[in-house]
Amino acid sequence: MKIDIGTLAVLFPLLLLLLGLGSIVAIDTYIQKKQRRIMLIIVALCLSLIAQNVWENALFVSRSNLLLKNILSAYGYSVRPVILILFIYIIHPEGKKLLQWILAGINAALYCTSPMTKLCFEIRETNFVSLRGPLWPTCIIVSGILLIELLLRTILRYKETRRIEQLIPVSVVLIIALSVALDVSMATEQPVAFLTIAIVVGSVFYYIWLHFQFVREHEKDLQAAQRIRIMMTQIQPHFLFNSLNTIRALYAKDPPLADKTLENFSAYLRQNLESLSQTELVPIAKELEHTRLYAEIETLRFPNVRVEYQIEDESFKVPALSIQPLVENAIRHGVRSRKDGLVTVSTAGEQGFHRITVRDNGVGFDPEETEAEDETHSHIGLRNLKERIEQMCGGTMTVESEPGNGACITLLIPGENDRNLKGGPLNEGDLR
Repeated sequence: MKIDIGTLAVLFPLLLLLLGLGSIVAIDTYIQKKQRRIMLIIVALCLSLIAQNVWENALFVSRSNLLLKNILSAYGYSVRPVILILFIYIIHPEGKKLLQWILAGINAALYCTSPMTKLCFEIRETNFVSLRGPLWPTCIIVSGILLIELLLRTILRYKETRRIEQLIPVSVVLIIALSVALDVSMATEQPVAFLTIAIVVGSVFYYIWLHFQFVREHEKDLQAAQRIRIMMTQIQPHFLFNSLNTIRALYAKDPPLADKTLENFSAYLRQNLESLSQTELVPIAKELEHTRLYAEIETLRFPNVRVEYQIEDESFKVPALSIQPLVENAIRHGVRSRKDGLVTVSTAGEQGFHRITVRDNGVGFDPEETEAEDETHSHIGLRNLKERIEQMCGGTMTVESEPGNGACITLLIPGENDRNLKGGPLNEGDLR
């Protein structure tokens, strides 16, 4: 079988692509075993489909061996829906896909019996011309059904993922649909069908997409661990012990106030525990309530400290544990050594933004030195908090401070945050 230069120019990069993909998939320990097995089967079927395309085209050129031509044509029409089903398994691994396999089986049966029945195609022995039978569109119809299912499952299952990430499996569907249209419209036989090329490219795209999903799952695991760690950094042992000692002392002097403080302390702990499973933004009112609970407990221990609130805007959402840690930082490292320590929390609406300001009249600090010494755990990790604000709601954070003159931290939350946006991880080590 001779292969001309044009065929070789198409064939060589496809083979390299598939062989490279198969080698990478075989040694990839990051994707699930089932997905790796499916990808290897897809690679093997793509290789066989390329061989079928080239072999069949060469036989038509030589006009010999009618039986082999029929077998190769039937195989090509039969295996394409199978590859699409395997793509569906990657998107939706649950279930056995019985209905899909029945459709693929009916398609294969019609094409495999066509050399005798001429239902789907016929290769004339006299002039070796390939003719379409009355049921020739069966492969296109079955493949179309599978493509629609693939597209719908992708959109429904991953509708909450980033849009750019969704484009990978969706683009595979569109490329395959376009290749089918090109194959149908072409008047001459191609050495390698457009559909075969599209399936090979789609296989590579799906492998890349699988890695995106692995990264996403890995991020979820990290988020769970990070939420635990951030909660532990926010509920420091000294705060627990001091709060309990304060409550015990209050019961000797002011039992009603002790009861109220114990209730606040319980609510504060409960809200910290809820943050473990909180992956979405929370209403600003909820975060402010959490901040108030903490501040009321701390100001009992430090009567020289006041926390005031100037709330003009409560119509937006913020990451959980974003304001309370700033107030904690202001009290612990800024104002509790002052005779009249004051922390002011304010919110205001601006054109296109929501502004949150946490200002104190404490000892202040050098923001540049604080960032450089982040590992000392002497303050709230402003860098980590800034990253959370940026990643979770597209906001910004600015820090203004100098030693001896207090500090002012401003968060700007875009107005689009009013929609139901997804949250991100709470980062560990949030101490500056």
